[in-house]
Amino acid sequence: MSEFVKGLEGIVAAQTEMSYINGEKGVLEYVGIPIGELSAHSTFEETVFLLWNRRLPTKGELAEFTGNLRDRYSMPDGIASRVTSVPKTAEPMHVLRTMISALGMHDTDPNANDADNARAKCLNILGQAPAMVAAFDRHRRGLPVIEPDTSLTFAENFLYMLNGEKPTETMARAFDICMILHADHGLNNSTFAARVVISTLSDVYSALTAAVGSLRGPLHGGANEGVMKMLNEVPSVDAVEDHVMGMLKRKDKIMGFGHRVYKAKDPRAKDLQGLAEQLAKDTGNEDLFAKSHAIEKIMEREVAAKGIYPNVDFYSATTYHCIGLQLDLFTPMFALSRLAGWSGHILEQLDGNRLFRPTADYIGPHAVAYTPIEKR
Repeated sequence: MSEFVKGLEGIVAAQTEMSYINGEKGVLEYVGIPIGELSAHSTFEETVFLLWNRRLPTKGELAEFTGNLRDRYSMPDGIASRVTSVPKTAEPMHVLRTMISALGMHDTDPNANDADNARAKCLNILGQAPAMVAAFDRHRRGLPVIEPDTSLTFAENFLYMLNGEKPTETMARAFDICMILHADHGLNNSTFAARVVISTLSDVYSALTAAVGSLRGPLHGGANEGVMKMLNEVPSVDAVEDHVMGMLKRKDKIMGFGHRVYKAKDPRAKDLQGLAEQLAKDTGNEDLFAKSHAIEKIMEREVAAKGIYPNVDFYSATTYHCIGLQLDLFTPMFALSRLAGWSGHILEQLDGNRLFRPTADYIGPHAVAYTPIEKR
């Protein structure tokens, strides 16, 4: 009998050339390139090309890829009308998940899984997803929907559609870096969900819908919202010590700390920390960053010996707040970025596909006699 491993921890279920993680040393690489190198020098569009093709593009290839992505910024008419007809009280992640699924109904050949068709579908969804999120947010705020601007980058265009004005260079670059840092992360839960679904030779829409559903869980992508809620509960920097120590005493979870993989500081958190600090200064949110930094120092003192360090969610919360995003848009931002990684894994899975079919360890009774209903 095979060994049962709860949560499949440590089980190798797929091979990938996309991202490498060394949790003990705090290393994350995309196709061998350290994440810090990409966040410092690359763009989200180039990072997507890297993940999907397992190499950096030439100047001409990047221009072509960027142009193809921009050509897909607009939602089909049927999707646009659906987005503005859903209840304004809906949660953005539910809207995004539903609209990605609905896109399949606007595809004349939704089940085509050959390499070219699958890649085209992934590009369509990546291009249109920002418009879905921005349109819904403006709809619920009673504001007119802003049409995309194909002269803008992925990051610039989303912030423009969301706010109705072009972002500052600092804001756009900060959002672009966030997109790079969240783009892929090994065989995490949502990525595994995407690969499991596409392994049945279902379709790209179903696989990405499943991934979005997985990401919204508070133990996965939804954790960054929890970080912001925690920060909002702390009235001042001076109150951080008592607040955090009280949480630790009660054994409450400190959101944004600890990771299933990392036993050192999450390398993405390192990049986001500097970004969050600069944005806080630029936007008058110094107290928010100071609270974050104070929490990290207390946690370093109290629990770092247990291998509990800040993860990507901790400083991404401050970053997204400084950019001006509503709290319930934090996880959708994660999803917009991770569409790149999910899509790359879908393409990788389809190349030499094998259906995922694990076994379960049955621990129930055997040979139980059926009891007629009148005798129960």
